[in-house]
Amino acid sequence: MSEHIKEYDRMTAGKLYNPDDRELAELHVKSMTLCQHFNSIPFDHEQEKNAAKEELIPSCKGKYFTIFTPFYCEYGRNIHVGMGCFVNYNCTFLDVAPITLGDGVWLGPNVTLATPNHPFLPEERLPQQYPDGFHDLEYAKPIVIEDKCWICASATIVGGVTIGKGSIVAAGSVVVRDVPPNCLVAGVPAKVIRQLDEQDRMNVWDTYQKNALPLSEREKK
Repeated sequence: MSEHIKEYDRMTAGKLYNPDDRELAELHVKSMTLCQHFNSIPFDHEQEKNAAKEELIPSCKGKYFTIFTPFYCEYGRNIHVGMGCFVNYNCTFLDVAPITLGDGVWLGPNVTLATPNHPFLPEERLPQQYPDGFHDLEYAKPIVIEDKCWICASATIVGGVTIGKGSIVAAGSVVVRDVPPNCLVAGVPAKVIRQLDEQDRMNVWDTYQKNALPLSEREKK
């Protein structure tokens, strides 16, 4: 090759990269150590916990980004968040490729966002001897979750997927392809159930004032 390309740059660009590269491996360990530290800080040590969160995920500074620990990620710096996002307990962000959350994205507990990928053929997937040493080659694809989406408990979203603005991913779903805006998807693999519309309106303030059960117009019928 005519020039040296950093393995980190290959990785975040979705190219094949060597995860055993020394510089990348050191960054990986440093990032996971920051994540471990963030998880170890008690909830009532708010200032210390926020500082650790911003060190782990620099993009969240000033974004009112809430995480309930435990939380797991690989790099942190590859997570890009909008305003007012919320991540519930025990979520995993495998941010080998970039993970982008738009404004007002909510994630339920046990959600997994997994960008890594591997060659399908075993002889290409497993470690073997290359000119630069014994290792495997892998790659990753980015995940984008657009504004105001709700990813419900225990859903999994794989690399290369974009979730359209305002959509809901039902609990336990596995999302392997793009999701259109303003729709409900569910299942394994996830499929569009229907569009979200005015029949989903609950008139929440009026319902709250009346201390009534929260039912949508669709449910009332």
